[in-house]
Amino acid sequence: QVQLVESGGGLVQAGGSLRLSCAASGYTFSNTFSSYCMGWFRQAPGKEREFVGGISRSGSSTYYADSVKGRFTISRSNAKNTVYLQMNSLKPEDTAIYYCAADQIPTMPSPDYWGQGTQVTVSS
Repeated sequence: QVQLVESGGGLVQAGGSLRLSCAASGYTFSNTFSSYCMGWFRQAPGKEREFVGGISRSGSSTYYADSVKGRFTISRSNAKNTVYLQMNSLKPEDTAIYYCAADQIPTMPSPDYWGQGTQVTVSS
């Protein structure tokens, strides 16, 4: 059974930083983690889920939503089956549940797998 488990969410003041992690497990997926593009989405209360960013299989290419460009950085460790989201200069509007996802394309048009989400709250 494939599992994507996020961690690292929490409460932070505006201007602060958080680092989210997403660990992949499950025999099939963990053996083929490097064959998937990975990404992050978020969903704020009352809003639709939106793409935050994605990373290619090797980690050589990254893609970001305009709203987070220059503040968020995605990275991955294929050796650890883990993808990260470093979030700096956080704003109250970044408050949302953050989900990691796996797709065949780094812009995440149709993810094959989803994590359960981790809450990020940014206070003003």
